[in-house]
Amino acid sequence: MPKKIKKKIEKNNPLSRQSFLHSLGVVAYIIIVAFVMMHGDSWFGNMNNILGPIAFLMLFTLSAAIVGLLVFGRPVYLFLNGQKKEALSFMFHTLAFLFVEAIIIFVILISYNFLVS
Repeated sequence: MPKKIKKKIEKNNPLSRQSFLHSLGVVAYIIIVAFVMMHGDSWFGNMNNILGPIAFLMLFTLSAAIVGLLVFGRPVYLFLNGQKKEALSFMFHTLAFLFVEAIIIFVILISYNFLVS
């Protein structure tokens, strides 16, 4: 992260830095899961039995829990400790950072597809 942006985030709101890191954690986790799903056939073989859907649903449930904790865990903790304004700020900052990161990923994807074709 460029120093100028980092200083601005830390200066404006100390929770912004933490929410930015949480959003990066979500993106990193999504990249890991996407990598596993892309290579699942070669790693685990073709699953024509009950184990394939079970594995998918277990991964789906685990993903919901991990991403839920990264996005909502700290805001709930802050809210329960009486820091309601900080909790809402943290949650909305995290969601805003995720939105920006999603836009960046889609722009990269569109640019890549445009260059390849």
